[in-house]
Amino acid sequence: MHTLSQSAHPNILITVCARGGSKGVPGKNIKPILGKPLIAHTINTAQLFAKNHQADIILSTDDDNIQAVAADYGLDTDYRRPAELATDQAGKVGVIRHAWQYAEATLNKQYDYVLDLDVASPLRTQKDLELALKKIQSTPQAIILFSVNEAAHNPYFTIVEEADHGTVKLSKRLDQPILGRQAAPRAYDLNGAFYYYSRAFLDGAYTSVTLDGQSTIYVMPHICFDIDTPLDFAMMEFVLEKKLFEF
Repeated sequence: MHTLSQSAHPNILITVCARGGSKGVPGKNIKPILGKPLIAHTINTAQLFAKNHQADIILSTDDDNIQAVAADYGLDTDYRRPAELATDQAGKVGVIRHAWQYAEATLNKQYDYVLDLDVASPLRTQKDLELALKKIQSTPQAIILFSVNEAAHNPYFTIVEEADHGTVKLSKRLDQPILGRQAAPRAYDLNGAFYYYSRAFLDGAYTSVTLDGQSTIYVMPHICFDIDTPLDFAMMEFVLEKKLFEF
């Protein structure tokens, strides 16, 4: 159970993580979308939230071009992500923890939460961030919160995995068979839009965000997806240009 985070006005560090070596969409983080680099949309979101909560923002990147573009949009930093945390194999939690440790040492502050805003998943609102903050503050057993959407497919009903001898089996089963989708337990997709890491999580040796009994979720009531492929990028641009989501 965490204690600092119960404050009505928690100290928050916002992390914006943008590695330079994107393979799915080369140069993704600074690729223009709706008239400005992709990362700028997340920087704008971070700046507004920071203003409302007196929060600090730190950029975590290993790339000179990303650092320069971020500075153009008001996010200037001396921090540099270490090379060992800038590989395909480096986990996001390690990246967040390193930036948090740097910020606390440099700014001489203790943060109750780190709010990580993923550059590749910008379809989130200030209302999402505010409601999610209230959710984790009111769930004392949870040391991390992540954003989700209702799953398009359910492991109790429509997801199968390989079994023996070339057969498949339902991914999850209950004692009684599920005869209709609505009768299945609710399941959720992590959409990567944002995470709240509590101090208790970052102080610990945790490496995964999905902790049994210690995680909670914020269910987004609107469309949200991240960009991994050129098709995703085109779809994101279409959603924004056609105002299918009020950015």
